[in-house]
Amino acid sequence: MDGRAGWRLHGMSVEGYRHRREGVPCQDAWHHAVTGPPDAPVEVLAVADGAGSRPRSDQGSKLAVQLATARFGRRAPGRSAESGKAVRALLAGAFRDVREEFFRQTRGEADDFATTLTVVVLTPSWLGHVSVGDGFVILRAGTEDGEPQFHLLPQPDTVSEYSNETVFLTSPDAEHRTQVDCVRDDGIDGVLLSTDGLAQAALSWSGGRPQAPNASFASAVLRSLDQPGPVPEEDDEALATLLRSDRLTALNGDDKTLLRAVRP
Repeated sequence: MDGRAGWRLHGMSVEGYRHRREGVPCQDAWHHAVTGPPDAPVEVLAVADGAGSRPRSDQGSKLAVQLATARFGRRAPGRSAESGKAVRALLAGAFRDVREEFFRQTRGEADDFATTLTVVVLTPSWLGHVSVGDGFVILRAGTEDGEPQFHLLPQPDTVSEYSNETVFLTSPDAEHRTQVDCVRDDGIDGVLLSTDGLAQAALSWSGGRPQAPNASFASAVLRSLDQPGPVPEEDDEALATLLRSDRLTALNGDDKTLLRAVRP
């Protein structure tokens, strides 16, 4: 567990059934960082899913989330009064920074490290969201008839209506196929980021596209963080057991990442 100034955070990546069976390392990754002054901290959360067909994608996903928390964390502090347009420009600029540094560090072999990337920036006055690929973000905000309400943030458009092709951080058109959002809602008290390994469990679908959060799933995984146990290791074990459960594996055998944050 980690976090300060009102956010409690917990994340985990586990290898999927196919990777466990074949002895392949987990190609998902997550990272979190806190920047800014203690009275106005900025939390940066990132998840990534390395392309299964690329030889070094497990390294690529780890590099992407580390660069994201550093670059977005560098730009966001002190920008709480920015307009929505300015925030989106800030987020797009940070994403360009990440791509440039990713290409620099992979030294002409970036395609071997291909990965998706989903980032959430939590500031005292706005939430920023940037995503390339098929990761997703669910927010918990407000109640209706006493029940918490969950909201799926927009996802990047697919390459075409008839294509299942995933866009990666290293794709030539990544900057044009990236979802960038700014949300201002003081009622947000829970955030869930995930790679596509949990899409069938965490989202409801129609016409082959995710339409809304699965409220029962989102509620359960955030509620368990609202009231964590006294032993952090036991919370880790409980989340690992869930992510490796037969029920979730039956829905999707890929690697799975869950990064969640709640405001107590």
